[in-house]
Amino acid sequence: MGSLAELLRELKGRSGLSYGVLAKRLHMSTSTLHRYCNGDAVPVDFAPVERFARLCKASPEELVEVHRRWILADAARGRKAEPEAPEAPVGAEAAPPPGAEQPDPEPTPTPEAERGKRRRVVAVGAAVALVVGAGSVALALNGSDGGRERAAGASASASPSATPGYPSGKGGREAAAGDRAEKKDKPSSSPSRKDNGKGKGKGTSGRPDASEGSGKGAAAAGEGRSEDLGAPITARTRPYVYESPCSQHFLVNRKPNQVPQPPAVEQDAPGWAADLGAVSAGEQLIEVTVQGMGKDTVVLQDMQVRVQSTSSPLAWNDFQMGVGCGGNVSTKSFGVDLDDGTPRLSPKAGQRDFPYKVSESDPEVFYVKANTEAHDVRWYLELEWSSGKRHNVLRIDDQGKPFRTSGNVGRPTYGWPLGGSKWEVPLDS
Repeated sequence: MGSLAELLRELKGRSGLSYGVLAKRLHMSTSTLHRYCNGDAVPVDFAPVERFARLCKASPEELVEVHRRWILADAARGRKAEPEAPEAPVGAEAAPPPGAEQPDPEPTPTPEAERGKRRRVVAVGAAVALVVGAGSVALALNGSDGGRERAAGASASASPSATPGYPSGKGGREAAAGDRAEKKDKPSSSPSRKDNGKGKGKGTSGRPDASEGSGKGAAAAGEGRSEDLGAPITARTRPYVYESPCSQHFLVNRKPNQVPQPPAVEQDAPGWAADLGAVSAGEQLIEVTVQGMGKDTVVLQDMQVRVQSTSSPLAWNDFQMGVGCGGNVSTKSFGVDLDDGTPRLSPKAGQRDFPYKVSESDPEVFYVKANTEAHDVRWYLELEWSSGKRHNVLRIDDQGKPFRTSGNVGRPTYGWPLGGSKWEVPLDS
């Protein structure tokens, strides 16, 4: 597989556009764009890379490949960071250079001085213990909510954090408490429970129990211990992906003259939607990037849809993000009908079904397209993974909140025409 720079050069050459024209449309300097295409620099964010690819008329498959190569290039840049110099052992002093004046030996302390020194050491030790204790309490409080492992893994990328191995809410707390009670009742020499990745016992949450490695990590999380914590994968989500410039609709509980102009690029959509309390209308396309956190291969066994709540569709105004954009382009994805009593993911437009394999150097990008006409649905995804003797479920949501999609049938629809200055009723509505 080639590099990100090679793919950018290929797209640029095929587009027929010069570096100057592309740089102007991307609002960056020509020299910066040259560095990206020559491999001398990697953009900190994916947004400028995606805008470049779209300007060059990249296909949906090429957009996925561009994203994959950017992830690898960004990870490689992090590995090139200079290692820190090893620290000297505690209490050790650097030897003076040859010829330097030697310090005078310290005088032998008197008994009174020794007792004073001991009192100072005890006082300092007590202060340190107090600070460490406070930190332990904070850790315990932060880890007490349960919560299944989520997007961004244990490091919490910009993504939600949770207690590994348990689902969020009451069920997770009960499951964690049960594991701690079971561990307390057993002798310390007894072996951990194992299922070799076959049998799936169900706890309070009704979800598969973690096997030996992740189970111990989950119990330890509430105790502030760090061994075996976190899943070996991380997941990043983009909750609003535009399949075409006009495909995205939002329901907003405001009049048209109270709603600002729609975002020019989809990367600004989350902020725009959050400011207005907007909800995806009719359809929502989500991008999920899953990557391993080490050299070991992780098998992604399956992905499930979990509905948190369902109610009647929102009686709000429907705002379309563009007008006169042409037809939609089908994207390889997993579709889900949220109006179904038991929503399930199904491959669409040539998408291959699970299982998949990922590692640090080989991520996977999935698109999930959710549809609803008759409900307002809060939902999230659960990704079942396994690695060696470990297996568990990773919760995928919108930075700690469920995704939300509502039907928009019969709602007043408004669009912002290209070059327009206000929301208008589209001619085709």
